[in-house]
Amino acid sequence: MDITEMYGQVLTGTVSDLNKDEAFVQIEGYTFALDLNELTEIPELGDEITGFVYENQAHKNRMTTVLPLVTQGVWNFAEVVDVRTDLGAFVSVGLEDKDFVVSLDDLPLEHNEWPKKGDKVMVKLDVDHKGRLWGKLADIELYTQIARSPERDMKTLLNNDEEGTVIAIRESGAFVMTESYYMAFVHVNEQSQPLHVGQHVKARVIGSSHRRLNLSMKPRAYEEITPDAQMIVAVLEHSRDKKMPYTDKSSPDDIQEYFGISKGSFKRALGNLMKQRKIEQKDGYTYLK
Repeated sequence: MDITEMYGQVLTGTVSDLNKDEAFVQIEGYTFALDLNELTEIPELGDEITGFVYENQAHKNRMTTVLPLVTQGVWNFAEVVDVRTDLGAFVSVGLEDKDFVVSLDDLPLEHNEWPKKGDKVMVKLDVDHKGRLWGKLADIELYTQIARSPERDMKTLLNNDEEGTVIAIRESGAFVMTESYYMAFVHVNEQSQPLHVGQHVKARVIGSSHRRLNLSMKPRAYEEITPDAQMIVAVLEHSRDKKMPYTDKSSPDDIQEYFGISKGSFKRALGNLMKQRKIEQKDGYTYLK
């Protein structure tokens, strides 16, 4: 077997040498270094060890007994740790010295729709003819196979918030896989901002169609923050200790002088913010939560 055919596989080899840090495992004439910290006891020459073999970032042959999050037959969510427009998105799969790359060929044409650092995408291991390890991005068909049908649950789901990950972008909107494993769709008119693959979103269930949920990121009517409420939040954000000496008990003159609005408008704005649990009042002060 050529070494490029070994990369990305779980193979068994024989310990041919040792030093204080590593065991060197031979497989069909090729040597792979294994960190001794992974083992519960020091092996002896001639012992057999099974592990995942790969070439690390420094182009060294490595073996690990700790399998990566994804293999050729296993899909999993992996965190994006870097993005390069000439290569793609690098994802962490649990190997200390090797990240997998999601090829730009798997990503949207528009760079602003690519995943960002810290996002999570579902991938599996793909090995090319040169033995290079890639993260193969899951497509909508795979998500469709694992998704639950929402039809029976719509009475409890309707108007509830669902959290999930953007899995694909289309001109009309974005597909989302929710944490409850429902396939969902956010139409562009229901987005509060442009979305990208891998982005974590929280949105409200507004209906269902085609065996998927329809979501909206727009706030409910009572959640909308008025300009007066926005001004109060801005004052709190820029104040020491995130508090101000104004409450719904403050005098109309003080409110008019400081905020330039009536006490009625001030109280409505405070009420709006308290309903959303953005502020609290205590001991004559209003605090940003």
